[in-house]
Amino acid sequence: MDDIPRDQLSGALRRGAVKKHVAAIHVSGKLTLLQRKLSNVLLLNAYDTLTSQSTFSIDARTLCLMIGYNSNDMDTLKASLRGLAETVAEWDMLDEKGQQEWGVSSLLSYAKLKGGVCEYAYSPALAEKLHDPKVFALINLNIQRKFTSGHALALYENCYRFIRTGSTGWWPMDLFRRLMGLDGSSYYESYKHLNAKVIKPAVAEVNKTSNILIEPETRKKGRVVSDIRFQIKENPQLAILDLDDGRAMRHGPVYGRLREQGVSDRLARQWLSAYGEDQVSAKLNYVQQRKDVKSMVGYLSAALKEDYDASGKPPTPAVPLTKKAERLRRIQAAVDARNPTQRDADKRLFASQIKDDVLRSNFERFGWISPLNIRAIHEFWEDMDPTIFEGIE
Repeated sequence: MDDIPRDQLSGALRRGAVKKHVAAIHVSGKLTLLQRKLSNVLLLNAYDTLTSQSTFSIDARTLCLMIGYNSNDMDTLKASLRGLAETVAEWDMLDEKGQQEWGVSSLLSYAKLKGGVCEYAYSPALAEKLHDPKVFALINLNIQRKFTSGHALALYENCYRFIRTGSTGWWPMDLFRRLMGLDGSSYYESYKHLNAKVIKPAVAEVNKTSNILIEPETRKKGRVVSDIRFQIKENPQLAILDLDDGRAMRHGPVYGRLREQGVSDRLARQWLSAYGEDQVSAKLNYVQQRKDVKSMVGYLSAALKEDYDASGKPPTPAVPLTKKAERLRRIQAAVDARNPTQRDADKRLFASQIKDDVLRSNFERFGWISPLNIRAIHEFWEDMDPTIFEGIE
């Protein structure tokens, strides 16, 4: 799948990264490249409510597009989901009280496909670990798409989490083989085979494809390689791939106020990007003055989307909406109802269907209100939801 221009990204994909816990969470079994990508996209989709919801959903077509394979290939998606449900994650770490904690869980507690929607869940214990904000690395989905080898992506994930320290530290060879999904293979117990078939090709792809440069080092016990570590530094040629994660936005006063009100980091940056600081600040002032608000985050979200006035209600249109305007309003409502990951996939899917350069440029400029694509836009959303224009003569 081609890289996505930064100015066309929004929401989750504008940040384009998913938090992956860097403590000792090891995945057993052999995850394919597709399964690794799928696991990261599912986590990104669920992350904001990972510990407050028990189940999550994303439409199957979006999921396929995010990973970069045929959106009609449900058999491949089923096989990949089955693989995640059958794969075990094991952790061994210190808790907040300094006590050692060991645990084991399947990567997904369940997954199902129904009506074009993928529903899935994590075990509560694993969800807690995946959501831990204190220790995580950022796995960039824009970089992830470029990998063609599962071993290379696995190596990238396990090295990038140590970018700040500059080294992975020494890994015993049995642990390294496990991290690469090679445990249980007698062939790769030979360092000569492991180095030639896995380490060298994976290092080359990481250095060519990603935003880091890595260099392996080994040490021996006698004549046998016993441990391996990787020295890590930023790749100056590909640093642009490491999309802005909102550092500058986080320094603003409005961002701080949102976080104080319980708004998640990603949602706060999404609102600031979509509405601007002045608009968000004004709605926040209004919501904070109300005494009857039970859910600050929910009410503020509605106030921004519906542009609530001082009465707490959306402004009343001065004149009845035309049929054209009503269609556009319903399309926008459908867009707003989808999460950022789905919205980006919808736009990419529609753009991929436009063959004419002029029409594609017009859509890139105007989005869902593109005047040159309006008929095709109506057909696209009617295909998504056959009832979307009901009642419009």
